[in-house]
Amino acid sequence: MKSLGSRAIEGFRSAIASVTHLVLGISEGGRHAPQRMRALTRVIVVASSMLLVCWLGAAQAQEKTCGMKVTTPTINDAPHLLAKNFAAAVERDSGGRIRSEVYPASQLGSIPRQIEGVQFGAIQAAVIPPEFFVGVDERFEVMAAPGLVNSLQHGQRLTADPVVLKLMLGLGANKGLHGAGMSIAQPDSLASKAPLRNLTDFKGKKIRIFASEFQSEALERLGATPVAMTLGDVLPALQQGAIDGAIGGITVFSALHYQDAAKYVTEMNQPSIFLMLEISKTWYQSLPPDLQSIINKDAAAETLAINPAALDLFNKAREAWTARGGELISLSADDQVKLMQTIASVGEDVSRSKPAVHDAYEIVAEAAKRTQQGSTQ
Repeated sequence: MKSLGSRAIEGFRSAIASVTHLVLGISEGGRHAPQRMRALTRVIVVASSMLLVCWLGAAQAQEKTCGMKVTTPTINDAPHLLAKNFAAAVERDSGGRIRSEVYPASQLGSIPRQIEGVQFGAIQAAVIPPEFFVGVDERFEVMAAPGLVNSLQHGQRLTADPVVLKLMLGLGANKGLHGAGMSIAQPDSLASKAPLRNLTDFKGKKIRIFASEFQSEALERLGATPVAMTLGDVLPALQQGAIDGAIGGITVFSALHYQDAAKYVTEMNQPSIFLMLEISKTWYQSLPPDLQSIINKDAAAETLAINPAALDLFNKAREAWTARGGELISLSADDQVKLMQTIASVGEDVSRSKPAVHDAYEIVAEAAKRTQQGSTQ
């Protein structure tokens, strides 16, 4: 069945043909000229109406809106802020043709369910650390290798590196994901029920980690038992004593009031927590080219613009943690050196048996060395 716009265009073309015929007849004169003039007037009115229908149909098509749900596991932190900023930018730059809704704090399900939702198109966008996408492609976890970056500023330079972006944003392309942007949120910390003031305190402790072999290997080398766990299960596990501590970000610990269950935070600063902004490929490909361009442009812009805000959120979370009765612990200089010596080879050792992961790790590690010095981009 033809659309209203298509039928209107055909009618308009027919009317133009009639106008041409009548004009030729009028120009020849004769006794039928007055009737032809009245007919010409009627045809012009009809043609004008058809043209108006065409214009309205085009305007309605242009104004057609679609929804974009953006999900993230946490709240009131860098991932949440990035999700909000990206959603607002897309809605603004699309002129309202894309209507955005942000769902923080795993409102749309656990992290694995959020990722599946994006893959299958039920959720249109997600801001989640790359390690959690390891079930989609093992190479996602290379950003969790310890020792890659030594500061947030270094991490910001690494995530802006074109070679790293090309690698990371391309992962998952054959599994329903369109990589749109990457940024760094903060260095890792360890929240625990009992204070972990030196490396010997790690021995025998059950510690929650992200879904990353890099993290599990690092903790095993410290004598701890790693337990992979999605964020929604961490606080209950701490409260019930199922785990002794949890790797994560201080912004998450502070926002979710972890100090009531685990008041001690050891600032290991390794590895760092990066963020992937992933778009549903099914949904993305259903968009017209101009909206696809807006998605890509705004994702690139907002993952860069979040950098100073992420640093500010990190510093404020540290202040809020101690203000609410929590304690921040730094390892001694000797223990920090020993920590780095212990985990420095994790990336190389873990990836060696996986050729694709090893190649990806070498790309990222080389870029990390290349971006170690210099100003934040």
